[in-house]
Amino acid sequence: MGRRDILIAANKPITHVHFLESGIASEVAATPEGRRIEVCITGREGMIGVPLLLDVDRTPHETFVQIEGDTLRIEAAIFRRLIEDRQSLRRILAHYAYVAHLQTAGTALSNGSHALEERLARWLLMCHDRVDGDEFPVTHEFLSTMLGVRRPGVTTAIHSLEGAGMIKARRSYVQVLDRTKLKAAAGDSYGVPETEYRRLIRSGR
Repeated sequence: MGRRDILIAANKPITHVHFLESGIASEVAATPEGRRIEVCITGREGMIGVPLLLDVDRTPHETFVQIEGDTLRIEAAIFRRLIEDRQSLRRILAHYAYVAHLQTAGTALSNGSHALEERLARWLLMCHDRVDGDEFPVTHEFLSTMLGVRRPGVTTAIHSLEGAGMIKARRSYVQVLDRTKLKAAAGDSYGVPETEYRRLIRSGR
């Protein structure tokens, strides 16, 4: 997957389900005027194409590659047959769909209730969860779109986290230096979907 590759186009039939092995994809909602904001991110923990699991063949949201990587994919029709024939597969994917719903709900809560520094810390933690190592590519302009704020606000928030020794920012990259401090900065904006993921999926329930 190359950066900005579209995995699901808005309002068009979903042709494939993707299971990421590396990299990160962003699901984005948009207004008719063109304002965009990220509502969910997916990495190797999940799948791209949840609507198909719910018997829906398209979505008004677009999903594109945020950090390049590799993916396994399966055609939509074959995926439908598999989840009809294999209830254990449907069950585990339904658990993931629930966790993705919690992430979207958490994003809405964070956008409405938390300061930008907390929201940025949460977003960086979620990316850190899904990549190998402590460094990943991201620009201030991209963050402004994903967080739904103006670029100067993102720059100020990054400088705040960097000044506290949590991250190191350089051109087009962010490195997590102190995850414990970053979690403290995120506060209660981070952790609920992650806890449910461990309970329902990692534990094998």
